[in-house]
Amino acid sequence: MATPRTPETSASSIVLLGQLPAEGYVRQSQLIPAIVPFSPPTLWRKVKAGTFPKPVKLSPRITAWRVEDVRAWLANPNVSGGAA
Repeated sequence: MATPRTPETSASSIVLLGQLPAEGYVRQSQLIPAIVPFSPPTLWRKVKAGTFPKPVKLSPRITAWRVEDVRAWLANPNVSGGAA
């Protein structure tokens, strides 16, 4: 019996050695700790404070960040969060 592929398993192949895909969306499990050096609660505190980009709701149970917003934040993390 084959192991089913979960979104986290298949999506984790996108993030290789801490690199973001060229475009699209990344989920929290792809960001932490490979891309951003803080915990999930800190990520959500930063989103609420407006110091990290707000995520996009892709479906009722899936939230992700636009890669473009994350790249902009990585280029200048001292600027407020980015797109809504």
